[in-house]
Amino acid sequence: MSGARQRVAVTSPQTRVAHARRTLRRRWRAPRLEPGEQLRARDLHRAQRRRGAVTLLLLCALVFGLPLVFAAAPVLDELRVAGVPVSWLMLVLLPFPAMAALAFWQLRGAERVEER
Repeated sequence: MSGARQRVAVTSPQTRVAHARRTLRRRWRAPRLEPGEQLRARDLHRAQRRRGAVTLLLLCALVFGLPLVFAAAPVLDELRVAGVPVSWLMLVLLPFPAMAALAFWQLRGAERVEER
């Protein structure tokens, strides 16, 4: 092996900007928006925040509601499909596709709000 290899740091542009902000001696300020753009940005932020709150509420209902369904319907442990209790099948097959659908719904809604 000939010579020492030199190490090179690879970072994203956002990381470089963040590090540059820290090394500057003056305070970094976000760019000012025009009054019309500021109003539009505020409305857009509110609409997306509202949509996100609904998504979070539905996610909590899914995560915390499933054990409540199991507690309220103990018959799900007795019902079996191919020797596996239905409650186990629900636990395995329901949450992740539902979360993926919820994430897709949230993303499409946020994009629709931006397009308006």
